[in-house]
Amino acid sequence: MSPSDHEEASVLYSSERGPKIVPNVNANVRKDTRWTFWLITAGVSTTFGAAVPTGYNIGVINAPANVIKSWCNETIFETYGTVFTERNLETFWSAVVSIFLIGGVIGSLGGAWVADRLGRKRSFLLCGFLLVVGGLCFQFCKAIGSVELLMIGRIVVGLAAGLTTTTVPMYLTELAPLGLRGALGVFCSMGVTGGVVVGQVMSLEEVFGTEDHWQFALSFYVILVVAFFVPYHWLPESPKYLFVIRRRQDEAVNELKRVAGRKVRDEYVREQIDAMRRECTPENDEETGRESDSTIDKPKERSILSVLRDPTLMLPLILVCALQGGQQLSGINAVFFYSVSIFESVGLSSTDAKFANLGAGCLNLFVAFFSPILMAKFNRRFLALLSCGMCAIFLFCLTFIVYFIDDVEWFSYASIVAILMYILFYQIGLGPIPYFIGSELFEVGPRPAAMAMGSIASWGCNFLVAMLFTTLQGAWGAFVFLPFTITCVALTLLLKVYLPETRGKHISQIVPLVAKGFSSKPLVP
Repeated sequence: MSPSDHEEASVLYSSERGPKIVPNVNANVRKDTRWTFWLITAGVSTTFGAAVPTGYNIGVINAPANVIKSWCNETIFETYGTVFTERNLETFWSAVVSIFLIGGVIGSLGGAWVADRLGRKRSFLLCGFLLVVGGLCFQFCKAIGSVELLMIGRIVVGLAAGLTTTTVPMYLTELAPLGLRGALGVFCSMGVTGGVVVGQVMSLEEVFGTEDHWQFALSFYVILVVAFFVPYHWLPESPKYLFVIRRRQDEAVNELKRVAGRKVRDEYVREQIDAMRRECTPENDEETGRESDSTIDKPKERSILSVLRDPTLMLPLILVCALQGGQQLSGINAVFFYSVSIFESVGLSSTDAKFANLGAGCLNLFVAFFSPILMAKFNRRFLALLSCGMCAIFLFCLTFIVYFIDDVEWFSYASIVAILMYILFYQIGLGPIPYFIGSELFEVGPRPAAMAMGSIASWGCNFLVAMLFTTLQGAWGAFVFLPFTITCVALTLLLKVYLPETRGKHISQIVPLVAKGFSSKPLVP
């Protein structure tokens, strides 16, 4: 390290070791924080090639539900000679919808293994392959009269969705320079949000949501997958994956230079190499200032079980799982489900209420477009706390308003305001941050396992809400929003005490702040 580097160094402490010198990677971050061709290409390709199709498969299934259920009933009768009762048909349809979420859990569980074995880039390729297979199942299930093929398609795209939410944010944040890590990290969130809206539009009766064309609604996203996988061959692999996990240092440096662009400074490249070398140096060798031969050759990948057993990773893992699970338990899907009836209560027809609900989804997407700017300009803690706190307030207001909506005339309009404000504050923090926060709290080695656990929490809680919400709504009425309110309050308290600020900080500065479990004091300078 040069004398000037020593002047820009910061000292980090941990309970197990004495002080260690870590270069201040923030000093020159603005000089190398720029959007390069390969950063933009990777962001656009993964967003439209995997994230948008993931959201599409979430949003497309609701509008044509009745015509698809009718086809399922007819097909089952023709194939097996059995006619479903209304109750049996609803149970079967619940299975068709929820099997996608089960696939998401399974895909997330395998995401850690896939990300380490195949690499970040080829994980993206696997996502695309599964999405195309699922789309083909949707396209041909009606032609050959196979309900089973419809079910297979749903679980296959669910696997792709779980793999996407585990690996794509990790891939993008590992490609991004420090100053753009948050901006690029929210691309997956933006893609999923946009995909939901596109799916809702394509499944409208005026488009493909008819008895004759619903299979085109389900499979339309394949066009996006094929189109945005065209540049796949030239996309860069994650330099951090190559250097830390695969130990292919020369290849990692070449990819680093390619991602950073032709104007990259040699000093920046050296800083990044030093940072990656610190991540793949064991603690005992780091103290003596040397690396053993076995360290150089042995990949530093971590299994989910080893991450779960590591006490130093307990708190960041809880934070990741709480944010990803809390994202679903904050009630966003329930609000969209309930909003149609609220829009109808102010005098809108059933059709107009559905279009108004689509408009609420467009608001969600509109706010999502500002996520990269918000992540670049504001601290993660501030946005997360503001989002959770305000979501709790507006969910409580919505509970109160819906309970008395028949007694106060203007409460119908107040409920619309509460829904729109909830969506606004959800999308500035709870929407985007959980997708990439694991990449900022974990080093490269345990990162895939942590991202997988977070994704499992997300899809698992999504499944829980899907299974229980309708039942609870019938039993509790307006009070169905109270559990979501409590979740937002609890999440606000957890983040206020234990979430460190990660914006503009290198992972070597963040990890020691959360390494002592609940004894950690991440806010103490």
